[in-house]
Amino acid sequence: MQYLYSWSINKPNDLNDSIRLFYEDQEDQSEDRDYYSFADELIYGVIENSEDIDGKIREIANNWDFGRIAKIDLAILRMAIFELLFRKDIPPVVTINEAVDLSKLYSAEESRRFVNGILDRIHGQLDRPSRSASEE
Repeated sequence: MQYLYSWSINKPNDLNDSIRLFYEDQEDQSEDRDYYSFADELIYGVIENSEDIDGKIREIANNWDFGRIAKIDLAILRMAIFELLFRKDIPPVVTINEAVDLSKLYSAEESRRFVNGILDRIHGQLDRPSRSASEE
């Protein structure tokens, strides 16, 4: 989420180098390759699908000026929407709960309701179980 926030403010010329530098700057550098693999999948997935993801946000938040959505909320929403749409191995309720928790930690008080509302509407459009991963 932190990288996606940074990316939304200042899109780099070299994405791979930018991500490498981001990892190097992290205080708690994990030795667990699975951690970086999952993070890479989220980062690249969000960026590669950002037009579709942003389109979903615009569709659901039709009363909001997209440019006025807080960048941190946008990063949280983009990551969660990517998971909801493309990571069928993650139960939707897990994704939504994690996103709301992130908004509680990093954003304004009212943001959690906004994030939850957007994600709940997208969740309602999905044709898959809420509390379990899909077999696909």
